[in-house]
Amino acid sequence: MFWSLLVTLGACLGLWQWERADDKRLAMAVRNAAPALVQPTEQPDQGAQVTLRGEYLTEHTLYLDNRVVNGKVGVAVLTPLRDAYGQIWLVQRGFLATGPRREPPHAATPSGMVELTGEWQEVQAGGPLYGENREGVRLQQLSLEPWHASLGSFSYPGWLHANEGDGVLIPWWEANVMPPSRHMGYAFQWWGLSLAAMVVMLIGGQRLRRDSAQQEPLGHKNK
Repeated sequence: MFWSLLVTLGACLGLWQWERADDKRLAMAVRNAAPALVQPTEQPDQGAQVTLRGEYLTEHTLYLDNRVVNGKVGVAVLTPLRDAYGQIWLVQRGFLATGPRREPPHAATPSGMVELTGEWQEVQAGGPLYGENREGVRLQQLSLEPWHASLGSFSYPGWLHANEGDGVLIPWWEANVMPPSRHMGYAFQWWGLSLAAMVVMLIGGQRLRRDSAQQEPLGHKNK
């Protein structure tokens, strides 16, 4: 029973990793095919290169805590932007080094009309939180919720990871897409484990049957 369960588990986990590889291939294809948009008035596709023109809402800037770039500790600067159509976007402007100090960070923000470009990312589910997300002007997770009380809802559920333009700092964000080949490698590892378990089960079963057959005549002789 144990070896049968191990064979089944390995086969199922291998299929799961194979399906994840297909999902990653699809996600990469969607991201690579995403268009370049200038001042869009509809929600961008995941991975789209978006250019915005508008004004930063400087007073609503918050900071994503505990970022590390090139060995330096700091924050990611998050500033809402109102574009020429009145739409409000959340812009992740890049990395600001702060060191280990816990004083409220401050990033200089240009006033007036600005233009910037970045990659659009739809709202992502965050990991587990131990305590409140917001501590002063610092956030532990990237989320739209901290601005709801002061700004209401953003125009679209997501944020722009800016990589060039006015007010953009050191880019640090990269899409976390594990290559499909890695999932395929995991799949073959699980299937290899399942095959090894099957071999052990079959050989072990044969030996048990052989030992049982050898012991039966001995039992008759003793009688």
